Amino acid sequence: MTVDNGVRVVAGCILLLSLLLTAWVHPGFVWLSVFVGVNLIQSAFTGFCPAAMILKRMGLT
Repeated sequence: MTVDNGVRVVAGCILLLSLLLTAWVHPGFVWLSVFVGVNLIQSAFTGFCPAAMILKRMGLT
């Protein structure tokens, strides 16, 4: 798996988890979804993605 695919998998999992937590625990968890979305947008413009850095350290290419 490439780093790009890994980032998409991690972002998708966090978004789904956030939506479940928003529905079942507390509406404030919607801000986790907002954070993930904003981070994806800023990484598209800047090229800086913390998730990609972590996945590279974990051994993805």
